[in-house]
Order: sequence, then structure tokens, then C-alpha cells
Amino acid sequence: MISVGIDVSKGKSKVCIMKPGGEVLAAPYDVQHTKNELNNLINTIRSYDEETKVVLESTGQYHFPVVKMLADNGIFVSVVNPLKMKHFASQDIRKVKTDRIDSIHIAMYGITYWNDLKESSLSADVYSELRILSRQYGYTVSLMVDAKNNLKRIIDSVMPGLDDYLKDNRQNNRLCDFAKHYWHYDNITKFSEKRFVNSVISWKKKKGYHLTEAQAKTIYALAQDGIPVLPCTSTTQLIVTEAAELICELEKTRKTILAQMTAFAKTLPEYSVVREMSCVGDILAVRVIAEIGDISRFKSKRSLIAYAGIDVPPYQSGNFNATERHITKRGNAYLRQIGFEIAQSYIMHKPKDDPIYDFILKKRSEGKCGKAAMIAGLNKFLRVYYGKVSEIYRV
Repeated sequence: MISVGIDVSKGKSKVCIMKPGGEVLAAPYDVQHTKNELNNLINTIRSYDEETKVVLESTGQYHFPVVKMLADNGIFVSVVNPLKMKHFASQDIRKVKTDRIDSIHIAMYGITYWNDLKESSLSADVYSELRILSRQYGYTVSLMVDAKNNLKRIIDSVMPGLDDYLKDNRQNNRLCDFAKHYWHYDNITKFSEKRFVNSVISWKKKKGYHLTEAQAKTIYALAQDGIPVLPCTSTTQLIVTEAAELICELEKTRKTILAQMTAFAKTLPEYSVVREMSCVGDILAVRVIAEIGDISRFKSKRSLIAYAGIDVPPYQSGNFNATERHITKRGNAYLRQIGFEIAQSYIMHKPKDDPIYDFILKKRSEGKCGKAAMIAGLNKFLRVYYGKVSEIYRV
């Protein structure tokens, strides 16, 4: 048997080829992530007349081209968790880290755990596309949060106090559109109160927003008493309108990504089952499906909980048995974040006779703090999710 250890970095990898007993068939050398050089590596691997396995660490994105090329050409590839590789390499007394030594350690890992290696692939299926879209969705939402905070800071300089009167979670663009249209208190005070109220009524009918005459008068009073910091100039107009426009564009992007995610998710059998679960709306349903992926990857409910990083492994030594331990957080951080939002949804809506919400209440009654009770609720949710979705594929 032959183990090919690959230490992956951005754009290139260090490759070491080794046999049992420490026999080195190819000393560590560089391979660029190009078709030509990866094909040369594939030809080298095929030239050996023995069973060969390629081992590499998961590196987020950098290892994808290597795995794709090798797997598409029928070569066994195993992607190993970096933590496992770190523990294996740390057995040396002297801690030396170079790409050359890392590739040797990876090749030795392949020989040591030859029978335990699991084959990996990058299949272009619905789940993988859903996951990519889910990550883009989360990134877009984070950009929107930053953009909204930025707009609020700018508005405090040109129309202080306005955001307190135009807050509406159901109409996220109302403040943006108002800022683009008026953009400075001086543009409001140049009207009489009656003309401004008529202007606002005309604007809100055109945009379809809810804004009463009394609210318009309140905004006019704010404009008269407010003290803008930035002057009413073309530069200020550019700053305000572009900041507001950025939020509108990000909102369009968010909706586009969500629509594509929903279209993909609806092709999966579990979508209807997840949507029927209490307090899991359209957005949370597609995001949790995207992050969990194919349920058949998990051999049990505990595997799914460990994948989310909310498992609490036992710790016992002699007569000592730890009872209060923290979750590992060694898992999918995105799934934990979405799961926390799901737990918040259960607490907000308080569904009656629901096993997940009842479990959260039970943990609270036992003295668990709010966060601990929510994590327990997420644990229960993942168990219920596993049971319901697994049942679909067993039928």
C-alpha cells in the first residue's frame, strides 16, 4: 500500500509519497493547482502497481480543486479533519512546522489509519449548491446589518432622531427611501408644514408605505428643532443617497439568493416535513436544510448533534465524574447560529403542546440559564429533525 500525503495551501501543494516502514517513494515536492501539474500527479499515482490512497487536510476552500481532479479520475481521496491531523503530528517531541514536514506527517497518517480512511468527493448536488447559497445569504445579511448601521450614523448627522420614527421591521426599506427622497432636514423645513405633509402623503402612496399625517407632522417638528451636523450640499446628498441605495441593492440580492435556495430546497423530500415543524419559517427551513445536508451522512442523532458542535462528551477520571461541562463547539458554526435562531423562534412564538418548546421550559424550570436552555432546545430540535427526515428516506 502507498500513502500520498498532500499539504494544501493557496494555489499549490506539497506532496510526499510513502510506503509502510517509512520508505519514501517521492520526497516532498511542490505541485501547482493547475490541470497540467495535477494530471502529472495523477499519472504518477497510477504508475504504482499497488493500492494507493491520497490523504489531505480540510482547508476550507483551497483543497477543493485537488479533491475534484483526483476524485474525477477515480483516485481514492480522503479529507481529514485538521484537528485529528494536529493531534497526530503533535506526538513529536520537537514541534517543527514546515510544508515539507506537514506533507510527511499526512502521508504517515494515511499509513497509520489506512483502514479507517473514508473516501471523499465534491459531488455537485442540490445539497452542495444549497450550502454555497446559504453561506452567501449569511454574508449578504451581515453586509446589510453593517450598511444599516452606517446609514443610521449618517442620518444622525443630517436628520437626527428620524430613525426613531421610521422604524418598521416589516418595511425595511422605508427609512432608506425616505432618506433618498428628502436626505436633509433643510429640504423639509423649506416647505410649510401643510406642503410637507401633502408631499409625504404623495410619497408614501407611491411607495406603498404606511405613514400617517400625524407622523408626518412629527417629522416636520423634528426638522425644525433638529441640528444637522453636515451641511445641505451635493456632497452630503451623495453620501446619504448612496448609503441608502446600498441597502436597497443588498436587499434585492438577499431576496434573489433566498428565492434560489427555496427553489432548490423544494425539490428535496424533507422540505415539506421541515416546514411543518413549529416555528420554522421559510427562511429558517431552507437554511437548516442547507447546513445539515444529506441526512444519510449521519449514522445517528448523536452524530448530527456532534456535527453541530453542541455535544458534551463525558469526562471521568478515577472517582471524579464531571457533571457541568461546556459544549465542544467543534462542529458547524453556521448550523449552531441557525439553530440558535430556531430556538429563539420557539421562545418567541410559544407553541402549545410542542415537544421542543416544552423541553426548553423543562430545562428552564430545572434552573438552566436562558442560553443553556436554548442549546438544550436546539439539541432536542436536531433529534426531532433527524427522526422525521430519516423516516422519509426509510419509507
